[in-house]
Amino acid sequence: MASTVPELALSPAVIAAMDGVRECLQFFTREKRWINERHLELCRIPAPTFQEQERAAYLARLLAELGHEAQIDRAGNAVAAVIYDRSAPFVALTAHMDTVLAPRTPGDIALRPGGILAGPGVADNGAGLAALLAIAKALKSNGPLRESTHNLLLVANVGEEGEGNLYGMRYLCQHSSYARRICAYLVLDGAATDHITTQALGSRRFEILVTGPGGHSWSDYGMVNPVHALARAIALFSDTPLPDGWRSSINVGTIEGGSSVNSIPGQARAKVDIRSESNRALDQIVAALEAAVQQGVEEENRRSSGASAACKLREIGARPAAELGPDSLLLACLRAVDGHLGIRSHLDRASTDANIPLALGREAVTIGAGGLGGGAHTPAEWFNPEGRDLGLKRIFLALAMLLHGAAPRLPLET
Repeated sequence: MASTVPELALSPAVIAAMDGVRECLQFFTREKRWINERHLELCRIPAPTFQEQERAAYLARLLAELGHEAQIDRAGNAVAAVIYDRSAPFVALTAHMDTVLAPRTPGDIALRPGGILAGPGVADNGAGLAALLAIAKALKSNGPLRESTHNLLLVANVGEEGEGNLYGMRYLCQHSSYARRICAYLVLDGAATDHITTQALGSRRFEILVTGPGGHSWSDYGMVNPVHALARAIALFSDTPLPDGWRSSINVGTIEGGSSVNSIPGQARAKVDIRSESNRALDQIVAALEAAVQQGVEEENRRSSGASAACKLREIGARPAAELGPDSLLLACLRAVDGHLGIRSHLDRASTDANIPLALGREAVTIGAGGLGGGAHTPAEWFNPEGRDLGLKRIFLALAMLLHGAAPRLPLET
C-alpha cells in the first residue's frame, strides 16, 4: 500500500504566529552574540569520547542558570526536562558532547575574522550544543509553548563518536527514566540546514589481536610472527567480495605491533570498520572477517615451527542499520517547516545518534544546527555562524509543531 503524507495538526505559519513563538524566532537573531559566546566557551572545554565530564558539568550548570531543572544521568548525559503535562510523552532534542579530537589548550579554539570559530569540534558538535543552549534560553525567555500536548527533553549526550558506540543515546533510549516516554528524537549534529538524515548507516567494528611467543629476528627465525599472520588476514579480508544489493564498505583503520625492527613481535593488532545499509550484509561481512583471520593465522602456523600463534576477534562497536518510514509525522513536520522557511533539504543516510531510536522503532532524524562548517574530525575544523539563526528557527518551529499535537504516538508496550 502506498504511504501518504500525514496530516499535521497545525501548519508552521499558524505556529509561527502564536504569542511567544514570534518572539522566540526573533530571539535567535537578536541574541547572536550570546549564542556565539556560549559556543566558544563550550568548545574550549575538552570532551574527547569517554572524557566528557567537564563539558557535561558546564552544560548542566548553564541549563540550570537558564531556569531548567538539569541533571547528569548515570551515563554522563546532561539532561533537562521541560514539563508541560506530567502525564504526556516527551519529544527529545539531543546533541552529542564528545569530539574525535580535543583542544590541548583553550587557545586551540580560535575566533577568526568574521566571527569564524576554528579548532577541534567547533562544528561537530559545537554547533549542535550551541543550538541546544539557544533553544533552552529562548524557551525560558519567552515561554511560548505553555499549551503543549507533549513535554520536551533537552539532552547533551556522551559517547557518539568512534568507540563511544552511541552509549549515551543507548542509555537514554533503553535504560533512562525517560526511555519509555520519548516518542520522537530530533538529533542535532554539525552545521548546515540542507539535509535530513532519515536512514541509519549500520556499522560493526572489531579489534583483531594475534599473539605469539616473540623472539630474535635471526636466532629465532622460523618462529610464528603475529605481524605476518595479521598481514595475511588483512590481505584476505580486503579481497572479500562485498554482498550485492546494498552499499557496504570495509576499512582497516589502525595496525600496531612489535617493538623493534630486529625482534619477532609477541603480538599484533588491528582495528576494522565495517559499514553497510543492511544489517544482513553486515553479518555476512563479519563472517568473512572471522574466516580471513582464522585462515591468516592458520597459514602462518603452517609456515612456522615451534609454538603456534593465537588470535582473538573482539567487537568494539555495533550500530544498527534502520530507516524512518515515509509516513513519519516527524519528517512531515520538518518538510513543512523547510517549505515555510524556504529551505531546500534532501534526505540522506549517515551513522548518528539517531541509529539507536530508529532501530528501536521510534521516530528519529538528524539535522544540522545552521551556519556552515567543515574539516570535521581534523585540527583544521571550522564553523561560520553566518545564517545560524535560520537553522535555529527551523529547529524551534519543528519542535513547536511536535509539541502542539504533531508528535507521533508512543508504541504500544508488548
